[in-house]
Amino acid sequence: MTEIGVGIVGGGYMGKAHAVAMSAVGAVFDTALRPRLEMIAGSTPASSERYRAAYGFARAAPDWQALVADPRVDAVVIASPQTTHRAIAEAAFAAGKPVFCEKPLGASLADAQAMFASAEASGLPNMIGFNYVRTPATQFVRQLLAEGAIGDVTWFRGEHTEDFFADPATVATWRCQGRANGTMGDLAPHMINGALALMGPIAELSVRLETMHATRPGAEGPVTVDNDDHAQMMVRFASGPMGHLYFSRAATGRKMGYAYEIHGTKGAIRFDQEDQNAVWLYRAEGPEATRGFTKILTGPAHPDYLPFCQGPGHGTGYQDQIIIEARDFLQAIATGDPVWPTFHDGLAVARVIETAFAAAGDGRWHTVPSD
Repeated sequence: MTEIGVGIVGGGYMGKAHAVAMSAVGAVFDTALRPRLEMIAGSTPASSERYRAAYGFARAAPDWQALVADPRVDAVVIASPQTTHRAIAEAAFAAGKPVFCEKPLGASLADAQAMFASAEASGLPNMIGFNYVRTPATQFVRQLLAEGAIGDVTWFRGEHTEDFFADPATVATWRCQGRANGTMGDLAPHMINGALALMGPIAELSVRLETMHATRPGAEGPVTVDNDDHAQMMVRFASGPMGHLYFSRAATGRKMGYAYEIHGTKGAIRFDQEDQNAVWLYRAEGPEATRGFTKILTGPAHPDYLPFCQGPGHGTGYQDQIIIEARDFLQAIATGDPVWPTFHDGLAVARVIETAFAAAGDGRWHTVPSD
């Protein structure tokens, strides 16, 4: 067992999740590397100290530059806004430190390309935080597809829908300004990554974007919303099947609508993150009168479930996905072998998003660039 000093940049929603994960991962998975919460950096020295005291870090950093340069920080977790990702990652790689970066990889395709190039040049472990594909249920679905459980896949439908901006009276936030902060930059990366993980590369796409509420109330009067509230994307996967992806931050009633439906020649699969411990499987076999979707509750027989609980049907939660990510990051550092998803996978998502904006601009089908 070896101790490793972890530094986290950002102490908000995801910063807290990663701090908790790094505190718990050794006990859950008995990892060879045991994280030490060494340093955290917020947006100001005061917020850094507040997060240090709340999460149990040894020290607070005055800024992210000091955290990355500190000799007792062995690995860096980036949980700050996407506009900061590139500079932090490049500095960490230059300092010889592995990097885990929250999604999306950067605020633009150029950022993602530069970050991937920096990671490759360094030869250091790197990962990106697409946590929803880490649920035992979705890992199980990937196994079903690999085994051909539903035959040849003929159709994929995926969505990431939430409703935090469904009410036009909701006060404007930073999410209302800038392309990178709209739905395509914020929610879409998760389901695009999910589609790539389940179906493989997207060959071409056609997209429509829409701003549902053009203005929102602000502290000093109405604020113009200059990015997208929702988007729909028709796709053709490189493997052949067609598909449809939908993303929205204004889908009334949806709280965590990361969901997908996959049809095949011998069956079908359904999953919804709001019921993250269940997979619905249909097998086209037996008498028609008795066919139907079977609800499979995750348990110790499914990937990465047993370390959390010995009882089937008891379920895992959101934080557990982040703990699984922490295990994978530590494994990549300990072994030196890449663990999916890496910065390369983040770049693949960035390419799809950049192509989507181009397709939305001219209304045509566009080919997604590949390596």
